[in-house]
Amino acid sequence: MHFYEMEKLHFPDYKFRFKIKENKNCVFDSIRKKWVVITPEEWVRQHCAHFLINEKQYPSSLIAIEKKISVFQTVKRFDLVVYYPDGQVAVLIECKAPKVKISQKVFDQLARYNLKLNSDYMMVTNGLSHYYCKMDKKLQQYKFMEHLPDYLMLKK
Repeated sequence: MHFYEMEKLHFPDYKFRFKIKENKNCVFDSIRKKWVVITPEEWVRQHCAHFLINEKQYPSSLIAIEKKISVFQTVKRFDLVVYYPDGQVAVLIECKAPKVKISQKVFDQLARYNLKLNSDYMMVTNGLSHYYCKMDKKLQQYKFMEHLPDYLMLKK
């Protein structure tokens, strides 16, 4: 699939840099500062990163993409995390390919990751549907929200 054939997602249009590297279509990831192969999930991840920076004003220096974490003795990778300036996790984001249905299984995956990361907010997206939650740490449950807060509105 060529990058110009990628599916239109329910995010604003963003300017991406593309190139073909070793016969693979790549997009420049401005957070990781490297070229990455475009898969349907990566296409969603890149849009989500731009959404956080451009629409929600989250500083790119506080965003991490695809870092390893250990969850129940297995190594996993989260899609995106936004940190508070003190290094604690503000927002945990799980991205799926557009064809992947957002199900309870996806929320369960996010909840397992959050046992390790202890974020205050979570987002799940397949690029077409977006879900936002705030953690109620006393009750150990998440509450759905209409929108993810802008960076200046994040509350610890």
